[in-house]
Amino acid sequence: MENLLNAFTVLFVVIDPIGVATIFAALTHRHTESQRRRMAITGTMLSGAILVTFFLLGDNLLTLLGITLPAFRIAGGILLFLLAIDMVVVRQSSGLRATTPREQDEAEHKDDVSVFPLAFPLIAGPGGMTTVLLMSADSSGIATSMGLMGVLTLVMALMLLCLLFAANIAHRLGETGANVISRLFGLILAALAMQFILDGIKEGLLS
Repeated sequence: MENLLNAFTVLFVVIDPIGVATIFAALTHRHTESQRRRMAITGTMLSGAILVTFFLLGDNLLTLLGITLPAFRIAGGILLFLLAIDMVVVRQSSGLRATTPREQDEAEHKDDVSVFPLAFPLIAGPGGMTTVLLMSADSSGIATSMGLMGVLTLVMALMLLCLLFAANIAHRLGETGANVISRLFGLILAALAMQFILDGIKEGLLS
């Protein structure tokens, strides 16, 4: 249960359904309700498929590339720590958890944002894919794997719920409220990222 709770916390913070919902609301303010609903469902399903694929093929991918688990824990921890810094300082121009200014400008002129930038990189971005790879590496046995798949499904369900109510969330939170939540999540993620790094160093020294 502790591992599942930890996996849920990391994945929820990294994917950040509330933050993505506010961005989605800004990108789709000119669309109709039915169009926003369709894009929310399509984007969530596509990003979910990407993350599930990374989860299922995680071990094989690391083996194929010749990457040890301790090395990937350290690298993944560093990436998530950089992501946490972006969240704490509310910097959205790095491309780690949001679109770059040029991508944002392109998205604002698109009729359908479900694939880009919603599914990738807003939901299934580098941080999310790294997290599910770490989850896959930690899964040992069918029961654990099923539990982690349940965690992934729950987070994606919460993402869809936030996207469906994106306009209300953006209106109630405002930019200040969204930034406060982002900073709080960033602090939590920074601590979890450091734990990944410390675990990787410990495993590397003992192996």
